[in-house]
Amino acid sequence: MRKIVSLCLTAALVCLSAPPSYADAYHATPKLVVVLVIDQFRGDYLDRYRDDFKTPNGFNLFLKKGTHFTDCYYDYANLVTAAGHSTIGTGSYTDGHKIPINEWMEKGPDGKLGLVSSVSDTRYKLVGVPDGGEVSPGASPHREAASTLGDELVLATQGKARVFGVSFKDRAAILTSGHATKGAFWTDHDSGAFITSTYWMPELPAWAKDFNASDERAKARAAAGVPTGNFYEEVGQHPAAVQYMLDFTKALVKNENLGKSDVTDMLTISISNTDILGHRVGPDSPKQRAMIDAVDVSLNDFFTFLDKQVGLQNVIVALTGDHGVAPTMRAANDEQMPSVAFKSAAVLKSLEASLEKKWPIKKGDKYVLSGEYPYIQLNQDAFEAAHVSELEAETSAAQELQTLLAEHSDDLAVKRSVPAQPAGRAAEPLSLGSVYPVAKMRAGDIPDTELGRRILHSYSPYVGWAIWVNFSAFQFAGSELGATHYSSFAYDRHVPLDFYGAMFVPGTFHDRVAPVDIAATFASILRVNQPSSIEGHVLTQVLKPDTGAVRVPAKKVAAK
Repeated sequence: MRKIVSLCLTAALVCLSAPPSYADAYHATPKLVVVLVIDQFRGDYLDRYRDDFKTPNGFNLFLKKGTHFTDCYYDYANLVTAAGHSTIGTGSYTDGHKIPINEWMEKGPDGKLGLVSSVSDTRYKLVGVPDGGEVSPGASPHREAASTLGDELVLATQGKARVFGVSFKDRAAILTSGHATKGAFWTDHDSGAFITSTYWMPELPAWAKDFNASDERAKARAAAGVPTGNFYEEVGQHPAAVQYMLDFTKALVKNENLGKSDVTDMLTISISNTDILGHRVGPDSPKQRAMIDAVDVSLNDFFTFLDKQVGLQNVIVALTGDHGVAPTMRAANDEQMPSVAFKSAAVLKSLEASLEKKWPIKKGDKYVLSGEYPYIQLNQDAFEAAHVSELEAETSAAQELQTLLAEHSDDLAVKRSVPAQPAGRAAEPLSLGSVYPVAKMRAGDIPDTELGRRILHSYSPYVGWAIWVNFSAFQFAGSELGATHYSSFAYDRHVPLDFYGAMFVPGTFHDRVAPVDIAATFASILRVNQPSSIEGHVLTQVLKPDTGAVRVPAKKVAAK
């Protein structure tokens, strides 16, 4: 009997000491949610370079202690930074959050067409820009037409939860975190100082001012070997920039006391430097591998800091990417893949000439506005002046583009600077994979196929009259040695999806998942509403069993 009693007492003590499986934002369980995005981080990188990672709390936090999915793919067809970060934050695709590309042509209040960014907002001004820098337009998430996970967390806790976003890029800091955040911070391109917008605050907090006034930027420049020049472009392509951004993030966590309140706080972080470098050298370059290895070291430093500051047992983390990337034309050709880079300016100029030949236009005007792929925007006013309807204009533009590529591929494609191997192998012609009028996207008149669904997920009214374009696989605008992304192809859609936290089952999983599942899964854990246009699913297969026991607040127990 004594043994039975002893065993029962031991079991009771174990149960009392075991951390509760029940979690919700209202009881600060977990204390902090982190959504980590690595820009232009293709889904094969973690396994491809797995042997490089030696730190315990860098990528191994996910690979050895967390949940690692090998097959995470976006289910839309406009794989660019702004759309990707919106998709991660809102758990929906462009047809839900409306962010199609990074920049597009749009009519301003004066009725004139101008280039706007996904986050530019003339109602606000930039804060923290060094003297002499441009402060207008400011920035905000006003074009993001859906709530984010962060927004829902703030709403659920009646404003108590503190949500912040940090990145080198404004769109990455803003669109992932959302509307109801306490702040978003990004770098001034020229100086590298961290800035924000009056949408959040009239001036930088004292701790951010202190960080900008410190020697951190000078140290980053010295480590990068870039004493002068544009900080974003030049320092940004070096590993020192990753540490610089995460050091700022550590200052934010510490000074804003994240993870210290009676509700769950949230932080979104986007590492832009893999993208800044990746466009220049491509995914197979030793330089990009060195960058990824450096990210591992910097993440180890950051998560070790969080462990001391908040306790990793009190933190849940999701890791993903905003898009993947294609191999460079040179790298693909070297392996006998039919990659072709094309001259975008020449393509758009030729398309304009073809349309003007069909419909003469008023001098000084033009039909083709811009080409941030996968969209080519068209000038509605110019076509209407020529009495051409939207569907006719877009259909004609698509047909003319097809003809141009068939007849002038050699003129529009980038020439190889070195002979192909094996010797004598012919270059492949430039060609269209698919092209659709936006009018048909708007009407849902797209083939009922896998690609058709992705195209419909890519629709946004912001692009106006336009055509959606994918050149053939491994064909893209750019150069022989540079890399890019934009398409519906798997290499652009494949990104990591990894989790760390007490409620996740550790291991490697091969389910087909998507970044939209992050918002759905975290909302379920936190017991808050899912974002307004959610497309994702709760990944129950990697969640530990939840007893669902209702916990009585301590003060009520005391009252009894």
